[in-house]
Amino acid sequence: MDTQNPSAPPRAESAADRNPTRSRHHTGGVIHENTRHTTRFVVIGNHLTQHKELSLLAIGLGCHIQSLPTGAGADIKSLAARFPEGTTRIAAALRELEAHGYLRRERVRTPTGRIITRTVSCNQPGHPRRPADTNCPDPQPRPAQPRRAQPRPRKALPAVPQPSSTAPALHQQAADLLTGLRRQDPRLLLSTTDTEHLAPGVIAWLEREVTPTAVRHALTADLPDDPLRRPAALLAHRLTAQLPPPPPYRTPADPPPVRHGLRTCDSCDRAFRAPETETHCRDCRPTAPRIR
Repeated sequence: MDTQNPSAPPRAESAADRNPTRSRHHTGGVIHENTRHTTRFVVIGNHLTQHKELSLLAIGLGCHIQSLPTGAGADIKSLAARFPEGTTRIAAALRELEAHGYLRRERVRTPTGRIITRTVSCNQPGHPRRPADTNCPDPQPRPAQPRRAQPRPRKALPAVPQPSSTAPALHQQAADLLTGLRRQDPRLLLSTTDTEHLAPGVIAWLEREVTPTAVRHALTADLPDDPLRRPAALLAHRLTAQLPPPPPYRTPADPPPVRHGLRTCDSCDRAFRAPETETHCRDCRPTAPRIR
């Protein structure tokens, strides 16, 4: 009876077992006759050329796109004009490459405002992009949306002299004077807020017995030729810096004498002016009887 020799070595693993893609019968297989490229070549990883999920058309198209120079057409229309597969099959292959990270299509705006589709080919999906090493240029960055300029806070106007009177008539007169300045110089067009701020300063001038014409001349004379960036600030400065002194003190005049009403003398019936307590004129008083 035949017995198995326990010391016999097990069956050696064949090369076909180690490499399932190699023919077990050793009757064929690819043999490489390689010559080193020095010009016009591209390095493509085996992760693309031997990809297990991509179709043969997608692998070939991916290799072709990676070999294109920067700026070459890689859209469906350009590729369909180059290859006989047609737009439907080429579009499907591009979608495969895009799904596995070998391709990225972005819509960008050109400096002229036109929207275009940019195709980005990456030779190592999932790795940092290095345009100088991989020949896979970064897409042009999307133009940053211009930030809306935040309005600068309005600088407060200089203070103006404050009047002692708040009479509505004086305030209206001051407002009318300020509103009319633009007729003399269009640059002195004031807003409602500026007018409200400057009006007390004008009233302070009017209280010092300065005529409206003199106030208007003080505010508009010798204006600079340059554009007025803040006309209200200039007027506020002039109202303060050129404020005239108060008028000289005047001694109050004596009050006018009291003028009594006309009365009729009880003795001579002559009309005369006197307080109500007097019943006789000046001539009849000496002889008039005294009432006790």
